[in-house]
Amino acid sequence: MQHLATMVIIVRDYDEAINYYKDKLGFELLEDTKRSPSKRWVIMAPKGGQGTRFLLAKAKNEEQLTRVGNQTGGRVFCFLYTDDFWTDYNAMVAAGVEIARAASEEDFGTVCLFKDLYGNLWDFIQPKKV
Repeated sequence: MQHLATMVIIVRDYDEAINYYKDKLGFELLEDTKRSPSKRWVIMAPKGGQGTRFLLAKAKNEEQLTRVGNQTGGRVFCFLYTDDFWTDYNAMVAAGVEIARAASEEDFGTVCLFKDLYGNLWDFIQPKKV
């Protein structure tokens, strides 16, 4: 059995990223361990999530800085699923999350597109029950 455990999000600054994902998206900070004077092991996950976690990795050079906010060349970076779209959506809007495409009902569920603090695109989805 295999599963995807952790994905990397390249960030400009650890603390600003932690604050955004925690305060704006409601993610949980699972670990924040100092590895060296300039490196931390920061793991976050969606609230109540049982799946993939995110390692916030601070860009360490100019090339990595060019990837902050554009990890997928302008395509959707992640698909964040919820079981209560409108409650979570309204909380994100109230917290100032930038909605890039308004919420809509699609054949697969309710969805909107938002940008994280760096501009990475995320689909936020409540799938239709089958």
